[in-house]
Amino acid sequence: MVSSSRADYGHLYWVLRALEERPEVDLRIVATGAHLSPGFGHTVEAFEADGFTLEAAPECLLDSDSDVGMAKTIGVGVLSLADLFGRLRPDLLLLIADRYEMLAPAAVALALRIPIAHIEGGDVSEGAIDDAVRNALTKMAHLHFVPTATARRRVLAMGEADWRVHVSGAPSLDHLVRSTLPDRAGLEQRLALPLDPAPLVVAMHPVTLAADETADARALLEALEPVDRPIVFCYPNADAGYARIVAATRDFCGDRPDRRLVTNLAHLDYWALLTHAAALLGNSSSGIMETPSLALPCVNIGMRQEKRERAANIIDCPGEAASIRAAIQHALDPAFRAGLAGMSNPYGDGTAGALIAQVLAETPIDDRLRIKRALDLADGDRPAFIQ
Repeated sequence: MVSSSRADYGHLYWVLRALEERPEVDLRIVATGAHLSPGFGHTVEAFEADGFTLEAAPECLLDSDSDVGMAKTIGVGVLSLADLFGRLRPDLLLLIADRYEMLAPAAVALALRIPIAHIEGGDVSEGAIDDAVRNALTKMAHLHFVPTATARRRVLAMGEADWRVHVSGAPSLDHLVRSTLPDRAGLEQRLALPLDPAPLVVAMHPVTLAADETADARALLEALEPVDRPIVFCYPNADAGYARIVAATRDFCGDRPDRRLVTNLAHLDYWALLTHAAALLGNSSSGIMETPSLALPCVNIGMRQEKRERAANIIDCPGEAASIRAAIQHALDPAFRAGLAGMSNPYGDGTAGALIAQVLAETPIDDRLRIKRALDLADGDRPAFIQ
């Protein structure tokens, strides 16, 4: 398994625990990318703190804030992982989601004839390069664990055989079922921030397909200027433009005691924070996939999550200060939040880890898995899906 950031590790935590419980599985964990960066909190230490043993931690993330730096990071990752995978020769490589860094381990596995299992394919986020990365990983993968029934249909439409595609739900939701969340007092102490009144939580990333990757973030900060309640900012992803978002956010927070930019918010602290929040703001997939399980209002800004499946708690708005301000007011309306009671989350019920581990442990690693057959075309040149 390869993890490249604090975010995907949090999603994979209960998958890894479930795999560890299976004696027939020899789990090897590789941490790379932002995990090794002091600027992103050096989150590689989280594995050992949680009781996992790392097989390796090759560095590949360039200290850059440009698209060229992103491209070079992929190249450095390929060079490092080629030697590592060549030595380990794993039976199967497990990857998750849509980060551009994941192209490196996938390309190496393809060259070394190592089958790939991919989590969270079939989803859509048209406003970011993540969408193309996710689709590329899907076509390179041999087993698929998709978050929704609609995502499964989309993967099948890409020509993947029916038996390879499993609806698991989003594994991040397992925390709400299996993890014990930190108490409020400890969370307030670690954040150095009172959670009364309920804070706004911001998870805002660069929009990697936009001409100006940080325009939406600047508009959000402008909209937040008059807000009189605590605000917690999560660190943006290591995409082109992140340093500009960090600098602008630090200026916005200044020395205000009710504003915090958190470099590395542990995944359980993040979930606990959401349980005390008034709303989540930004353009993160967490807003779309995770807040519905808490019936938490979420203001989704701009095009980054365009076309992703949505629940009733999502309020979409363009990346303009006036529109964002109106959306925040709507999210904070007690009547809106009351109307979310009893809502369901299309991304699952928090049981993904066990299902993924079971399929991985029980699927034979043989030529049927390794060799992906092209599907015969039906009338009109549409795939005739293999059942």
